[in-house]
Amino acid sequence: MSDTSNVRPPIAIDGPAVSGKSSVGKAFASRIGYRFLDTGLMYRAATWNAVQNGVDINDSQSVSAAAESMEFSVTDSDSGDNLIVINGENVTKHLHSIEVDDAVSAVAAVGRVREIMVAEQRRLAGEGEIVMVGRDIGTVVLPDAPLKIYLTATARTRAIRRHKDFIAEGTEVELEVILRSMEQRDLVDSSRENSPLKLADDAVVVDTDDLTFDQVVDRLVDLTEDVL
Repeated sequence: MSDTSNVRPPIAIDGPAVSGKSSVGKAFASRIGYRFLDTGLMYRAATWNAVQNGVDINDSQSVSAAAESMEFSVTDSDSGDNLIVINGENVTKHLHSIEVDDAVSAVAAVGRVREIMVAEQRRLAGEGEIVMVGRDIGTVVLPDAPLKIYLTATARTRAIRRHKDFIAEGTEVELEVILRSMEQRDLVDSSRENSPLKLADDAVVVDTDDLTFDQVVDRLVDLTEDVL
């Protein structure tokens, strides 16, 4: 029997879309020697799968059926990025497309989809030493995590960040279009019935508006001093 007494506990990071959870979480995990899991990619995978199969994303039964029949796995690249494989195909590069952006909140709001994903997330967290980022990690997935972090920034700041990403990829999208989409996602994510985005009572809020990337990572590392 393996000794798990020295396995360090999982860490939960939540926050709205493009608050820096993924990039900061990955760097933070690397700094403290943890694995990293962006749970949002799992919901994006379910969304991409539904869209590719012509599923009406507003039909919860059809979306649930598509998620139940989807074979998926999460692995790590050499650089620590999460890779998502669906039915034998690496679909990671498709998961931040505009069509997935527009549909992911609706798919993620489906109760059965969340049941499937949360079960897998808890299984992975059971192995310990993982930084898990998402929207309901501290409130639903890992309510007993000893460190819960809530990253946030204004909608406009987050829209500007996403706009820069699209420009870097060679995709032309108006900033105001992204901002409206961001505000709509915030509304859906925070008001949905199943696992809404909200602040856990014992979470530490880190506002990233006026912090550099490295300052945010440093702040998170500092927060682990009394936990790890």
